Amino acid sequence: MHLTRPRSAVLPALALTAAGLLTACGSDAVTVEPAPSASDPICGIVLQNAPQVLADADRRATTSQSSLAWGDPAITLRCGLEPLEPTTDRCITVTGQGSESVDWVVKENDDVAGEDTERGRFVFTTYGRVPTVEVIVPVEYAGTDATAVLLDLAGAIAPTTAFAQCA
Repeated sequence: MHLTRPRSAVLPALALTAAGLLTACGSDAVTVEPAPSASDPICGIVLQNAPQVLADADRRATTSQSSLAWGDPAITLRCGLEPLEPTTDRCITVTGQGSESVDWVVKENDDVAGEDTERGRFVFTTYGRVPTVEVIVPVEYAGTDATAVLLDLAGAIAPTTAFAQCA
């Protein structure tokens, strides 16, 4: 005996299955707050030029435009932040393999105002560049030099426009 289901019963079942698959695919995405100027076209170039593997961690999906993530816990990158004002915070210059120099303001662990810093991390924000890029590196990837990740990102950040340097 062959039973057939009415069409009206099949369509909702397919919709639920599809929704479940989409939810499953998105469940591994890293939640990243979108930057105010995430739609800047240069951010697209930054993301396109960023490596697939960073600090031996594979790239992961994110929940916002102009953001990237690698590994677990995730190293995250956000493009399109507002430029930093002059600051007395530590500012370093990192020169990549292609001789691209990028200035970064560094905040470590408790220096990140209003953030949960239970797990140590370093927050690097480009200084004197638009659009501004932020990279958060959990201590698990920092090793003896948390700036090592920035070396691999220098080429990707280079297309942003430099207008100032660390003092």
